[in-house]
Amino acid sequence: MPRAWVFGDDLDTDQIVPGRYAPFMVGQDKFHLYAFCDARPGFAKEVKPGDVLVGGENFGCGSSREYAVAALKKLGIGGVVAKSFARIFFRNCVNLGIPVLESTDAVSRIHDGDEVTLDMPAGVLRGPRGDAPLRPLARFAKEILAAGGVVAYLRAHGDFPQVS
Repeated sequence: MPRAWVFGDDLDTDQIVPGRYAPFMVGQDKFHLYAFCDARPGFAKEVKPGDVLVGGENFGCGSSREYAVAALKKLGIGGVVAKSFARIFFRNCVNLGIPVLESTDAVSRIHDGDEVTLDMPAGVLRGPRGDAPLRPLARFAKEILAAGGVVAYLRAHGDFPQVS
């Protein structure tokens, strides 16, 4: 069962993947191994596919580093739930196919290491201390996530130019 990884307010993209470990510095095959290396040492080795990140306000603030979100995707993060998000981080998650949902209650109801279920159809994050309601996503975001990301969505809808 997926576990929760709980973070506080103002978690910035440099805490997710520090700039010194950007893909162009360490390689496309290694950068995700440095996710939260300073903020949560051991995270990249302990996280399991489907695990959910839970945070406070302004999750993903700072630089518009798409590779921070790409590292979460490579690690198999099942979703991110927070009180609020930096807009570019939110959009990068949707674009790469990571569910990203707002909840005012999740950070107080979910504790680090709790077993959780992200139930998007029901609109809740389920945990041992009860359900945390999720703010519904816009239709376009749901469609992009259902397709697996914006590139897959555009390919499926014939709106993506083919490169020969």
